[in-house]
Amino acid sequence: MCTALPTAMRLLLTTSTVTGFPSKSLRTTTIPNLNQSCLARRNSLSFSKPTWLCGHKRNDQEMDSGKAEEENIECMFGSNEDTGSQIPTQAQTIVEGSGTVVLSEFKPVPDVDYLQELLAIQQQGPRSIGFFGTRNMGFMHQELIEILSYALVITKNHIYTSGASGTNAAVIRGALRAEKPELLTVILPQSLKKQPPESQELLAKVQNVIEKPHNDHLPLIEASRLCNMDIISHVQQVICFAFHDSRLLMETCQEAKNLRKIVTLFYLD
Repeated sequence: MCTALPTAMRLLLTTSTVTGFPSKSLRTTTIPNLNQSCLARRNSLSFSKPTWLCGHKRNDQEMDSGKAEEENIECMFGSNEDTGSQIPTQAQTIVEGSGTVVLSEFKPVPDVDYLQELLAIQQQGPRSIGFFGTRNMGFMHQELIEILSYALVITKNHIYTSGASGTNAAVIRGALRAEKPELLTVILPQSLKKQPPESQELLAKVQNVIEKPHNDHLPLIEASRLCNMDIISHVQQVICFAFHDSRLLMETCQEAKNLRKIVTLFYLD
């Protein structure tokens, strides 16, 4: 049986004997030690190294997220050095997105003349005020207008008005009570003789009356429109008492706004 072993088996036995491998007992004692050390090293790497790597990745993610938030804030609101940008509106943010809104530079309001008028009126100094209003007015309303006109004249404001009954007559009476005739100017739409008798009697007490006889041929509504425009050209502020359907007075107030005048409109209805 031994002589019948194949040649390859004999060569294998010969090689194992020549190389001098350790005995069976040595192999059984050393190999498990190597396995235990490898397992211990593997376990230590599986618990320590991934923990350190995860912490490192978490720091990078936090830094990246912080930088992204700063970039988003600068994109939406602008940096501290970017003083000429505007904050996008809510509609722009919804339609275009917070990161794609192109911020336009701030442009000042071109209505410098209007702002100058507003500053001048807010000052404590005297100003020129034009009074307009309807003829159809009750007695209580006329008394209130007289008090207002009187108060404005004694505080050295110059009053401009026309010569009709109702509002104009109340303004004239209040200004005359202040006893400062130089601060009242009445501009008539036509000549004095075209005014009603009661108006002529009151106008006789006024020092500064401007007539317009060249408008006597015009209808009263057209002459009054021209007269109102003349008054607006002399004043800084307009005070008007009217009803909602007072067409001429509404047109006068709108024209005063177009000319950058400050308009105070009181509705009687």
